[in-house]
Amino acid sequence: MDGDPAVESALDSFSLTFPLPYRVAFIIILAIWAWGVNLQCLTICKVDVPSLIRYPQRRSPTEVAHHLSTYRLATVLSGTFAVSICIFWLFSHHDPELVVYYDWMPMLYLLFLVASFFTPLKNLSHSGRTRFLHTLRRVSLGGIAESKDGKFGDIILADVLTSYAKILADLFITLCMFFFDGAEGSATARPDRGCGGQVLVPLVMAVPSAIRLRQCLIEYGRAQRSRSVRDGWGGQHLANAAKYASAFPVIILSALQRSSDGIVGGEGVALYRAWVVAVLVNSLYSFYWDVAKDWDLTLLSSTLERENPSHPYGLRQIMVFRPAMIYYIAIGMDLALRCTWSLKLSPHLDRMADWEGGIFTLQFLEVFRRWVWIFFRVEAEWIRGQSSGLADDDILLGDFSGADNDDEEF
Repeated sequence: MDGDPAVESALDSFSLTFPLPYRVAFIIILAIWAWGVNLQCLTICKVDVPSLIRYPQRRSPTEVAHHLSTYRLATVLSGTFAVSICIFWLFSHHDPELVVYYDWMPMLYLLFLVASFFTPLKNLSHSGRTRFLHTLRRVSLGGIAESKDGKFGDIILADVLTSYAKILADLFITLCMFFFDGAEGSATARPDRGCGGQVLVPLVMAVPSAIRLRQCLIEYGRAQRSRSVRDGWGGQHLANAAKYASAFPVIILSALQRSSDGIVGGEGVALYRAWVVAVLVNSLYSFYWDVAKDWDLTLLSSTLERENPSHPYGLRQIMVFRPAMIYYIAIGMDLALRCTWSLKLSPHLDRMADWEGGIFTLQFLEVFRRWVWIFFRVEAEWIRGQSSGLADDDILLGDFSGADNDDEEF
């Protein structure tokens, strides 16, 4: 069974139960819950996230805490999601024809989900939603605020978007199938990942990395203009830009393989080997940056720094989380999921009928990886600020003494 709608139109069992539009909505809602947990746990650990992202502090103890406000929004969205999908199951009866026919139900919920970020209801995390939309509008074009205006928050959000590249592509595919996929197009039919041609979906997947790449280049330009002792000449921003640029060969080679089913022999093998090399470079480079730059851990540093008796092996002297084993588990998880997540762009997975559930699992694991990543990224930024005393400025990556540097995520 090929899995391509042009060849095999039957819905797989996973899509019958959990159509693509609902999967997209589920991942978005899950991200909101995850951010709330990030805020709550970091607050318990005395890490002031609002100050790092330049978000207004609560003016009174009677005001709802940031994480509770986030949970309130997530609860409303989760409740309406549960009602919507239950009604869909009730009407569709797991019947392929009815699942396709009632595609307007999950699409209506997606519309509600988008509209919920614009509703003026004050008790539904209004200030948080407004701030999110404002930041999203700025970073969507690769923009980045100045340090005093919340640069770290912009970088956090832009990096989170890179983890949602596949989800953004699935959202595009959902809309394409609903509006443009022929006279009988349906958003709940077998996902047509060729909808719109061979170029549009890869372009959508490349957008988050392009956004982050442009941010790094802007930061490099700022460092070049300032030439301050703290900023250096900006070389680390170029190195960070190269990390995001390394995603493009993976996307391009994946697209070439998807559009070249007829290629056999040496040319096909060469294309596949080039894709494997691109995946390894992107995954391992990203893993190195996570550990050494974003988390400020010494595991991948020089032997002298790694074996410093003042801190556990491969970690650092100041750590918010305990016990130290948490860091080693996070490092191992990040490596495993960095390599696993690269498979999301495989030209073969979305051609196999039984892989819709597998693709969704990969997306879920990447959301989980990013959730864990945020804990240690924010922790590292907080420690830099406390150690350097630069409470009113953005802290760059690397040493606490401050060479050139950059940031990451939601």
